[in-house]
Amino acid sequence: MTEELRVLFLISEIDPFIKIGGLGDVGGSLPRALASLSPENTNRHRIDIRICVPLHAPIRHKLPTEKIVAEFPLENKYGKVFATAFEAELNGIVTYLIDGEPVRQAPKVYNEDEILDGEKYVFYSLASLELMRFLNWKPHIVHCHDWHTAPAIYQLSRNRVNDVFFSDTRSILTIHNLPFMGNGASQAMTDYGLPPTSSTALPEWARHLPLPLGLLTADWITTVSPTYATEILTPEFGCGLEEFLASRRLTISGILNGLDIASWDPQKDKALISPFSVDSVHKRTINKQALLEEFSLKNDLDIPLLAFIGRMDAQKGVDILLEGLEMIADTNWLAILLGTGNAQLERATIEMQQKYPNHVRAAIRFDPKLSRMLYGGADMLLIPSRYEPCGMVQMIAMRYGCIPIAHATGGLKDTIRNDPADQKTGFLFPKNTAEELTQSLKQAFSYYRNQNLWRTIQQNAMRQDFSWERSANEYAKLYLRLKENTE
Repeated sequence: MTEELRVLFLISEIDPFIKIGGLGDVGGSLPRALASLSPENTNRHRIDIRICVPLHAPIRHKLPTEKIVAEFPLENKYGKVFATAFEAELNGIVTYLIDGEPVRQAPKVYNEDEILDGEKYVFYSLASLELMRFLNWKPHIVHCHDWHTAPAIYQLSRNRVNDVFFSDTRSILTIHNLPFMGNGASQAMTDYGLPPTSSTALPEWARHLPLPLGLLTADWITTVSPTYATEILTPEFGCGLEEFLASRRLTISGILNGLDIASWDPQKDKALISPFSVDSVHKRTINKQALLEEFSLKNDLDIPLLAFIGRMDAQKGVDILLEGLEMIADTNWLAILLGTGNAQLERATIEMQQKYPNHVRAAIRFDPKLSRMLYGGADMLLIPSRYEPCGMVQMIAMRYGCIPIAHATGGLKDTIRNDPADQKTGFLFPKNTAEELTQSLKQAFSYYRNQNLWRTIQQNAMRQDFSWERSANEYAKLYLRLKENTE
């Protein structure tokens, strides 16, 4: 007999409805993968998963107004603030979009005004819980993501003892990026009845912030890769919460994010001039040639073509990348660097092109089609991130036979095989310095000169399983374990 496992999934982005970064990929793919799991693989449970996401101002025009399913008030210290919930079906999943004055006042998904964002996400988190009560849909699990949804977990923990509706509901908080804790939300937390904690388990500075409060009160904590789950217990990555997180180590686990393998498929990718498979990886050279011609680079397929795809900021190590490339400017390589972000790093990238016009091209823009061409035509992808909780670019790159050269941190370390030689899928360097990056590049160049060996590495990389089904199975096991602890 099949039982029902009800999961409420709170996340600030859901692709294709709204996507700013990796959260959008998770919101769009993980619920769908969970709903698709066979009851045979989930201890005879069918997962009924529903998503709540804010009705962000940039997507308001996309929603048909006749889909209102609930209107109800939330209390804050100034009186009632009304929430409206719209129902839609996104990626085959019932999705509720939460609206209200705090959501409407915020012009962007994420705003420079931290106080504006603070009230928006506190309101949305609490309204998501109240919507379930209004609909009389009792979740077994509330699965929240990052600080934007952490107030729901704190609220759940405060009321669960005396709240019959949520008495058997358990919570999971997934950390995608620990440094972002919800600064600016403290006043909104208090205004909506969520005061600072008196618990000494948290450092004093963290006792009024959404993410630490969610981490304090969640039944389980996950990170988006196994290595990041251990890294956050250290001073280097713990952001001042390492001692608290170490005290919770028995209820922390790392579950690697997946990849939408239908969207990222080099055999069917229309952005590629020459689609290819693991058995026809030689066809990539047509895509490489097109890139060399488009960017007026030397048309020599024997010269390795490097790429960078991502935000130009300190976390992504763009400064290390530029310094490293300058150190090997006297060797034979070409590079296309794609991205936007920090103005100073953008200028430095442009200056790199001006200084080394025979080596470098700077594409300072957001260009999804070019990114796909780079995955499908460049030989190597540079990923010198200072930290990387999971990362997707390395998974996409490997699926497209573009070999990652990456700092051994977080999800990069968990997804890229540096050895043994016959299973190699990329190149990892242990310390994130320009010197280590260049050493790894020199090693990659030596492999590249042996094209048979290089082809083996490409095929190893393309055969890796990064599907969301793998991740969904791990989450389902965790959901069931927590549900069983309430029975």
